[in-house]
Amino acid sequence: MTETVKLKSPIDGSIYAERPVASDQAINAAVERARAAQADWTQTTVAERGKFMLAFLEALVAMTDVIVPEIAWQMGRPVRYGGEFGGVRERTNYMVEIAEQALKPVIASNPKDGFRRYVKREPLGVVMVVAPWNYPYLTAVNTIVPALMAGSAVILKHAAQTLLVGERFQQAFDRVGLPKGLFQNIVLNHAQTEKLLGSGKIDHVNFTGSVAGGKAIEKAGAGTFMTMGLELGGKDPAYVLPDARLDHAIANLVDGAFYNSGQCCCGIERIYVHEKVYDDFVEGFIAETKNYVVGNPLDQATTMGPMAQARFADFIREQKAEAMRKGAAAHIGMKVEGDTAGSPYLAPEVLTNVDHQMSVMREESFGPIVGIMKVRGDEDAVALMNDSPYGLTASIWTGDVEHAAALGDRVETGTVFMNRCDYLDPALVWTGVKDTGKGAALSAIGYENLTRPKSYHLREAI
Repeated sequence: MTETVKLKSPIDGSIYAERPVASDQAINAAVERARAAQADWTQTTVAERGKFMLAFLEALVAMTDVIVPEIAWQMGRPVRYGGEFGGVRERTNYMVEIAEQALKPVIASNPKDGFRRYVKREPLGVVMVVAPWNYPYLTAVNTIVPALMAGSAVILKHAAQTLLVGERFQQAFDRVGLPKGLFQNIVLNHAQTEKLLGSGKIDHVNFTGSVAGGKAIEKAGAGTFMTMGLELGGKDPAYVLPDARLDHAIANLVDGAFYNSGQCCCGIERIYVHEKVYDDFVEGFIAETKNYVVGNPLDQATTMGPMAQARFADFIREQKAEAMRKGAAAHIGMKVEGDTAGSPYLAPEVLTNVDHQMSVMREESFGPIVGIMKVRGDEDAVALMNDSPYGLTASIWTGDVEHAAALGDRVETGTVFMNRCDYLDPALVWTGVKDTGKGAALSAIGYENLTRPKSYHLREAI
């Protein structure tokens, strides 16, 4: 009997899609095709590759009307927000735009008569992308486009929860005539993924997911010497200072905490507010949160859909219960149809009287819950922001740019925001520290992580 991967929709629990996993023969054939296609791809110019990427982008965006409800059915994001194609377009366009400059040879800084000395950026070969379900297009495109631009071939293994996304990527590339084998979407189970990574046939893997998943990826690839990019989550903090514009901070932090049902790697999961503005901030934050409409994501009125899986929602329920047993206060109390144990439908929640003895302030929630703590000043805030095994982003809310930058220097994180949150700027590198992982995506630095340096030391004829 053929093994299949089943996609259970959070909307109604039905099986929305089911696909057979690839056979060992099909996996080996895919890698061979990728290797052969990549050899020819290296002979194309960066400009030619860019034309394919921009055409792919338009082909993908042209499927918006089909893709938007598909996303809702697969992982629960409301249709009112459309697809992810604003960010996909921004990132693809930018990485294509900078490719020529980012990939050009680096000339030795100290010229020597009679020699040509430079470093070329060589493609890695076959790049595997193991993509997550929470932002299934945005996260995947971060590696797919620059890897292809750099001259590599790409094999995509998408999350079971968003099976159809990989197929849409494949359709878009096929429609624009990308050479066969350069991009391939394949359906694998965990054991097959680990076997492929350990085979020595993959030159680089990019994985976005849990810390446990990242450790499994590292273990699978041990001894192959492949390079890796691992983004493994976060517990992203915000610090609100007395001079912050509160209405702006409240609106943006509520969105940063609860957009996509809180299922964002860089979503806001804990907030530290200066005692001088704490009461006003909490009052406004609660009021703003109560505006959410939780329900069927296919309904245009819905602003928060179900979580992708019931077990994720149950974990949030457990975090809330534990925090309240330890003295936390819950403030929303929203009645949501179906919000019971074993259901993916879950109301947003705001907790106060929280501390770092509670899971909700220490362990990644990845759901619609946030704790707000009062702090006396910068020293308290910085210590608390750093009291985490993660380090993806941190946001600082103030009217003083220099002060924000100085605080940012002390925060252990990959990105520091001021007066914004939950956003990737493709001109800036996307990276993290501690258990958030290693490697880098986007910007010119992203290209450095998707190429290998090769030195040329050429002595002219004598």
